[in-house]
Amino acid sequence: MSSTPAPQPARATTDTSATSDTSAPPVRRTPGGPVLQDSVTEAIAAAFFEELAAVGYARLSLETVAKRAGAGKAAIYRRWPSKLDMTVALIRAVAVDASETKDTGTLRGDVLAFLTETAGALRHPLPAKIIPDLLAEAGRNPELAQVLLTTVRDPRRSKAADLLERAIHRGELPADLDRELALDLLAGPLYWRLAVVHTATAPDYLDRLTDKLLAAFAA
Repeated sequence: MSSTPAPQPARATTDTSATSDTSAPPVRRTPGGPVLQDSVTEAIAAAFFEELAAVGYARLSLETVAKRAGAGKAAIYRRWPSKLDMTVALIRAVAVDASETKDTGTLRGDVLAFLTETAGALRHPLPAKIIPDLLAEAGRNPELAQVLLTTVRDPRRSKAADLLERAIHRGELPADLDRELALDLLAGPLYWRLAVVHTATAPDYLDRLTDKLLAAFAA
């Protein structure tokens, strides 16, 4: 999922039209629909991630999200027609924000930055609960599984592939690199350690993992 923390709740109780008051919260209008206050959208998004972490996707309801956000259920339906649509939109937004990979100028720097960002996401209280739950639910829900593939896995894997391509262009990796295997190695060990077995890591763990990955890529 993402290294960008879920939005913090900004409690809101109304969803009204814009006025001429320049101090009013930003608003937007859906095509042919009502004006939507950004503050309400942000409160709902924050409540969604908090509720998802607390109860999981299967037990999450729009009513409880609305209550947590301090908004009416109608405010959710003005934005998303279903729980799945809300999940798709909000997960996609976070995943896109978190999918960029830093170009440090060296393969080692890029890999270490990637691992650092990923570790930060996996250690954050909300993603640490949300990611394993969504992956487990995807095994029972083909529609959700497809959503996660297209909105989370594919964009992040594409950005990670850019990291490898930069190294190839710099001459740090061979042109015949097994890219699919390299991408699996890049993400797999850290996810297993932090999200599956939940094992503590030493301060130098990411540095040591980076060195092992570089050796594997060059083998």
